[in-house]
Amino acid sequence: MAGQKSPSPIAVETPASDIRLTLPALPENVAVVRHVIGALSDALELPDVLIEDIRLALSEACTNVVRHAYADGEGTIDVLVRSGGSVFEITVIDAGRGLGASPDTAGPGLGLPLIAALTDDFRVERSEGAGSRLTMSFARSRCTHALGRVA
Repeated sequence: MAGQKSPSPIAVETPASDIRLTLPALPENVAVVRHVIGALSDALELPDVLIEDIRLALSEACTNVVRHAYADGEGTIDVLVRSGGSVFEITVIDAGRGLGASPDTAGPGLGLPLIAALTDDFRVERSEGAGSRLTMSFARSRCTHALGRVA
């Protein structure tokens, strides 16, 4: 029908967010997402050390989508950001085959362990045929304590 919006290509239910960014799952868009979230983190006056952890963890999550989620190379990276409260939370969603080993790559698979080391909490939710959702949480208090201030 005329005037109706087409449905979202994301097949998984998405949580409420402050910001949503959807881009084609292309290698060059990993840098775009990293820069957008880095600028947002800077505007929120997060400490530089936390911004670098956020940018690196986000780059790893988005790179996983680009490399593993879409067998035919066609799909999107959907990034949701919740910036309120004591936690800065980022969710990276794909509507492809999700995270995990793909037949076209080899190697030790260090992306998820790196994300675990950089975040205060993270979880991966997989849905058969509907991709995956990786949520990363960064506690703002971790940086204020590290800087010698009480949150």
